[in-house]
Amino acid sequence: MVKGHQSKESLNNLMQRRLTESTYAVSLSFDKTIKSAKMNVTDGNCSTPSAEYQYYLFPAVYILALVVGLPGNLAAFVVFTFRCNPRTGFSVYISNLALADIVILCTLPFKIHYHLHRNDWVFGDAACRVTGILFFANIYMSICFMTCICVDRYMATVHPHTYLRMRSPRCSLVVSVALWCVVLVAMLIFVLMGPLETNKDESGSHSCFENFAQKEWSLRLVAYSGLCLTAGSLLPSAIILVCYPLAARRISMIRTKTAQKAVRVIYTILAITLLCFLPYHVVYLLHLLGRLEVIQSCSSVNAIYHARRITMALVILNTCLDPVLYYVTTSHCKWKQLKMTWLCGRVGRRRGVYTIAVS
Repeated sequence: MVKGHQSKESLNNLMQRRLTESTYAVSLSFDKTIKSAKMNVTDGNCSTPSAEYQYYLFPAVYILALVVGLPGNLAAFVVFTFRCNPRTGFSVYISNLALADIVILCTLPFKIHYHLHRNDWVFGDAACRVTGILFFANIYMSICFMTCICVDRYMATVHPHTYLRMRSPRCSLVVSVALWCVVLVAMLIFVLMGPLETNKDESGSHSCFENFAQKEWSLRLVAYSGLCLTAGSLLPSAIILVCYPLAARRISMIRTKTAQKAVRVIYTILAITLLCFLPYHVVYLLHLLGRLEVIQSCSSVNAIYHARRITMALVILNTCLDPVLYYVTTSHCKWKQLKMTWLCGRVGRRRGVYTIAVS
């Protein structure tokens, strides 16, 4: 009887111990599930939507930009830097805008390879940092120099006396160098704060300049994103949108060729800004709000993701449209003469034959 009683107690103890272990395991599993859910909420509780089209959209747009934009910007850089006579502040801004476009275009072969291989970066973190800083810095450089051109045309039309005192190439050169230094130093500090090549998934693929963890956003991306949006987008866009109606109102009372040329320039800059730059920065602002969990709706986050893919491709089209800006600043006959000079490989000696009027 005693043995039977002890055996029964041992069995009960064993069952209680197993029940306790089972309860603990369930509790541990539940805790892990809760922690995982919390982590998902922190990173955004919405799964990344499928965007197969991006693997074809980006390469197609980038190849178009290389084919159309690179020759146009190279020609403009040569003309406004070395062939423009006399050299003015306006031509300095045009040269720098063309240079910014050329730098962006030089990074596109790497990005074409990246997207054709389904967003897998194979060139290492150093190359990711270099191409990333050149690509994004020059997006902001482009809109900054377009703003300078717009202000230059505004001053020439609305405040001609003041413009005559500040139109020297030296003044424009100082402004240009300052812009390059500010943007490149800001981007360089950001790049040196940490790696930009990140593991994307378990397959070993690597992302470049995207798919950052929430911790990265909290530590370094929020401040720089806010700075870029304010100084690199909202302020230049506001200047362009303010200068345009003021200059247009003034020009409507002037019938000179210089005034009409100025309004053509401002029209072109306004069109490029509204088509390429403004959508990109508006969507990037929404993307930033989504990462900060200000926008929490999964449908909204997914829509922003797709819009960001499209506007990132659209912003590169400015490299194709900028040659239109170069064209409208000159007369048609001058470009025809330039083409003949380019084909013949020599410049005529006659006075004014190959001079491009940009003042």
